[in-house]
Amino acid sequence: MAAARCLRWGLSRAEACLLPPPTRCCHRALHRQVAGTEFRSAYSLDKLYPESRGADTAWRVPGNAKQGNDDIPVDRLTISYCRSSGPGGQNVNKVNSKAEVRFHLASADWIAEPVRQKMALMHKNKINRAGELILTSECSRYQFRNLADCLQKIRDMIAEASQPATEPSKEDAALQKLRIENMNRERLRKKRINSAIKTSRRVDVD
Repeated sequence: MAAARCLRWGLSRAEACLLPPPTRCCHRALHRQVAGTEFRSAYSLDKLYPESRGADTAWRVPGNAKQGNDDIPVDRLTISYCRSSGPGGQNVNKVNSKAEVRFHLASADWIAEPVRQKMALMHKNKINRAGELILTSECSRYQFRNLADCLQKIRDMIAEASQPATEPSKEDAALQKLRIENMNRERLRKKRINSAIKTSRRVDVD
């Protein structure tokens, strides 16, 4: 009995040594990243600066990188990063992923003077006492995406302020005038009612 058991153990050991190693699961190969392909966001550095291939953060652009025509001069901006409350899980507690971009609006000569004045009126809540326009972004867990989002916000603000003012039509002007008259009429009516209530509360003292 013991001899038969020892014989089976010896055969199993020999079979394990002679058999080839098991092949890897074919499904694992599907999850591997194909060489030369990686995720590219719309906010990636190579789209902001097509001739730049820097592996550093987006604001450290190589000196030989050509910037697009009429684009924002990054060297004229004050860029900083801090802790974010946006997406990223525990990563936001360890990495400064929130981007903050500020620049002095009145001295930004790369923006036309009428556009700057209009931006100062439209976005006065984003301008501090020093006259700096402050923009922040924490929509992503990556610094360069948040920075690119801030730059896109500046572009949108410039494009919005560059739109020419449209003259209202005669119908719109008449409608606006009618609305103002109705508002004034309602305001005076409520004022008379409140005055009558206060008058009725008075007590004549003999």
